[in-house]
Amino acid sequence: MNILQNIHAFDVQTFSWCMARKHRAKLTSMGRAVSFTADGPLYAALAMVLWFTGYHTLMLIMLLGFTLERILYLILKRGFKRNRPADALDNFNSFIIPSDQFSFPSGHTSGAFFMAYCLSEWFPGLNMVLYFWAMNVGLSRIFLGVHFPTDTVIGALLGSACAATMIGVLA
Repeated sequence: MNILQNIHAFDVQTFSWCMARKHRAKLTSMGRAVSFTADGPLYAALAMVLWFTGYHTLMLIMLLGFTLERILYLILKRGFKRNRPADALDNFNSFIIPSDQFSFPSGHTSGAFFMAYCLSEWFPGLNMVLYFWAMNVGLSRIFLGVHFPTDTVIGALLGSACAATMIGVLA
C-alpha cells in the first residue's frame, strides 16, 4: 500500500468516527453557522473595516496573502483532485452542497487559519479566540461531510504558511 492509500484509509476511518458521534446532529447544525463565518465576503468586509480604521499594512498583508493562498489552494485542488466524502464513500451524503468539486485542501480552513494568523499578529490578545474559531471552522467542514480530516489539516498549514510568508515580507 502506498502512502496516499494509507492516508486515505486513516482519513476514512477518522471521518467515519466523526460521523458516528452521538451529538453529530447538533455539531452539524452549529457547523453550518461556524462554516458561514469563514465565507469570503466576510473577509472582504473585515478588510474594509481595517482599512478605514488605519490598519493599512495589515489590510495589504491580508489582500496579498489571501491572493497567494487562493492561488496555491487552486493549484492543490486541481492537482490532487481528491474526491469529497460524498463522492468517495458509498451511502454517504454531505449535509451541505460544497462550493466546488474537490476536497483537498479545505479552502474554508485555509482561509480561517490565514485570518487567525494575520489578526493575531496585530491583536495578540485575541490569539485564543481566533485560533479556537479557525479550529472550529476546520472541524465544521468535517462534520458537514464535505472534507476529510487531512483536508483540513493541510488547509490550516496552507493558510498559516501564507500568512507567515506575507507578514515576513511586508511587516
